[in-house]
Amino acid sequence: MKKLLIVALALFALQVTAQEKKEQQQLRKQKMEHIKDMEPKDMAQLQTKKLTLELDLTDEQQVKVEQLNLKNAKLLKAGMEKRMAALEAGKKPTKEEKLQMANEKLDHQIATKREMKKILTEEQYTKYEKVSQLRRVKNTKGKMMQRNRTGEKREKRLEKVKE
Repeated sequence: MKKLLIVALALFALQVTAQEKKEQQQLRKQKMEHIKDMEPKDMAQLQTKKLTLELDLTDEQQVKVEQLNLKNAKLLKAGMEKRMAALEAGKKPTKEEKLQMANEKLDHQIATKREMKKILTEEQYTKYEKVSQLRRVKNTKGKMMQRNRTGEKREKRLEKVKE
């Protein structure tokens, strides 16, 4: 009887985990479709407006940030289209290609960070860093759930960022 109960409990846990993973994949797919349909200019405008609300940007700062966001959006769109084309062709990136993409992404993030530091005041930049870090922590939640890990560490980091 105990064995039957344990097996039933294990099957239930497996079902719940599979459902969560499927939901995460659906959400990710919806987000990708939404981004795929948007033009880089629209993406840049939305991001700039969000930053304007969060950081109280001046008109001059808004123009500079929008130019930077437009450049980022074009790169994002081009990279996404390249990956989608490779996926449709059934081609997966090699380890070297993944490493190269990761390095390019980090280099781009560093360059963007430097540009933002030039555009924003010290107070705005501090707030921008906090918001960016909060966004990164929130984005890791989905990845952690896909790997079936607990989010306790993420929650602690999230609390530290909010402080």
